[in-house]
Amino acid sequence: MSKQVKEKGEIAETPLMKQYNAIKAKYPDALLLFRVGDFYETFGQDAVSTSEILGIVLTRRANGAAAYVELAGFPHHALDTYLPKLVRAGHRVAICDQLEDPKLTKKIVKRGVTELVTPGVSYNDKVLENKQNNFLASVHLLPKSSGIAFLDISTGEFLVAQGSNDYIDKLLQTFRPSEIIIQKSKRGEFQGLFGEKFYINTFEDWVFTIDFGQELLLRHFNTASLKGFGVSEMTNGIIAAGAALHYLAETQHDKVGHICQLSRIEEDHHVWLDKFTIRNLEILGSANDEASTLIGVLDKTISPMGSRMMRRWLIMPLKDRLPVNERLDVVEYFVTHQDAAELLRQQIRMIGDLERIISKVATGRINPRELVQLKRALQAMVPIRELCFASGVASMQQMGDQLNPCTLMTGKIEQQIHPDPPVAVNKGNVIAAGISAELDEIRELAHSGKDYLIRLQQRESERTGIPSLKIAYNNVFGYYLEVTNTHKDKVPPEWDRKQTLVNCERYITPELKTYEEKILNAEERMLEI
Repeated sequence: MSKQVKEKGEIAETPLMKQYNAIKAKYPDALLLFRVGDFYETFGQDAVSTSEILGIVLTRRANGAAAYVELAGFPHHALDTYLPKLVRAGHRVAICDQLEDPKLTKKIVKRGVTELVTPGVSYNDKVLENKQNNFLASVHLLPKSSGIAFLDISTGEFLVAQGSNDYIDKLLQTFRPSEIIIQKSKRGEFQGLFGEKFYINTFEDWVFTIDFGQELLLRHFNTASLKGFGVSEMTNGIIAAGAALHYLAETQHDKVGHICQLSRIEEDHHVWLDKFTIRNLEILGSANDEASTLIGVLDKTISPMGSRMMRRWLIMPLKDRLPVNERLDVVEYFVTHQDAAELLRQQIRMIGDLERIISKVATGRINPRELVQLKRALQAMVPIRELCFASGVASMQQMGDQLNPCTLMTGKIEQQIHPDPPVAVNKGNVIAAGISAELDEIRELAHSGKDYLIRLQQRESERTGIPSLKIAYNNVFGYYLEVTNTHKDKVPPEWDRKQTLVNCERYITPELKTYEEKILNAEERMLEI
């Protein structure tokens, strides 16, 4: 392009930078990780910030005769290492990927943002704390009765409440959201009421309306009303919940089928603790680094799901006698049946963090190793289910009835996925043998190519009567058959001579060319399958 720089400070408009500028303009307040080949690159001020946070080298890239732009990047496979550092530093991060194979286009590769990771919206295991929920909170702030929703996209939990701002403050202290969205016009008022320590994002007021919120929720849950969730009368809570769903769409999180329930937080079912009580009783944390907290003393759970539940139970004590007694009945059973308690511990260890794995399934983010863990977790439920039914405790039997080990699915995983697969699909060895004949054949080619060539050499040697027949490879015409001058009169007519040397001649055959094409394309084809 003739014009390399529009104004001072703007990134030069080469074709790549023009594409970058267009995408960056849509996400001005996020760090844009721009995929270029095998690297994620950042440019301009994003590069300066990224290099400071990650401690990576800041360089300059030439963009035409007179323009330079700051550049900082890292290999794409290191995303899981660097992304958490950027998010924990308080940044929204837009991940821009290549949307087509560079080999299939002669123009600039099409790119687009595939995910916007924020402190409150992430599936990344390195960003998330496994013993804590990662809640996004949405607040519809009003003078008398405000609405609030809490959404953890990593577990699918979606909670809604409404009440006085004092009650909202207690909920914020209880759930400790990583990020809060509010009306743009109410930011100052929110910080005046609840403090400035929260990570905040804002939307225009039209997002916080009942028509918009209700329509989003009904469409998401595919229901005619919200009565089934017990929230139909909570107008302000519905508005907050709708804004939370809207935020997921705005951050490119469109696969959210695992969010299948909206639960009402019952104000009169729990003892609500204010921030002073939580702090002074050192329930979750302490100003003294060496102090023991209540959660630290009591949390002997053996799964991340158990830790998150224990945390919730501690910070939201029950008021109603019936559920308290139900919990005590279960405790009494395990105190008097130590064998059953030990069996349960063993099975829960095998389950791991099933909540977050299921969320990855729903969003298409699960890796092969996690898929095998899903199978193990579901299989571990079978003895737990049987234990619940055999206990004679009503609440445990009810729990057992709610456990579904999904035997059809675990059977498919068992049959079709390799028992010890890699984390990444592109490492291969994910699909079990016997599932795809073509895949098995290509694997045989890729991993047993030498054996195939030996068999071909022996077969052709016996067929032609050429005992010294050799198969070799060079970069000029690929695989070839080499015949010494002593035996060249035995060469079949269908062999195609490619080279004559002093002591021998070299030939190719259709079978060798077919094999060569297969072996060279084997890795790519295996990934496609």
